[in-house]
Amino acid sequence: MPYVKPADRERLDTGAAPATAGELNYVISRLVDRYLAQHSPPRYGDFNEVVGVLECVKLELYRRVLAPYEDGKKAAYGDVYTISV
Repeated sequence: MPYVKPADRERLDTGAAPATAGELNYVISRLVDRYLAQHSPPRYGDFNEVVGVLECVKLELYRRVLAPYEDGKKAAYGDVYTISV
């Protein structure tokens, strides 16, 4: 959840790197909030853009970082699947 202690908010709002998943959620949520605040009042299209951007960020992280990581683990420890396509 993006709800962190006020002291942690102060630290994160001044540019400190998040140290936990909750802090990462907070930083992303604040960034989205600042973006949406520029679109006053925000409309459906603005929310749709944000959701699309977050989805693309997720997919790019998976494609560029997580998939190669998993491929390395598969090579090191063996495949889990017996089927092939």
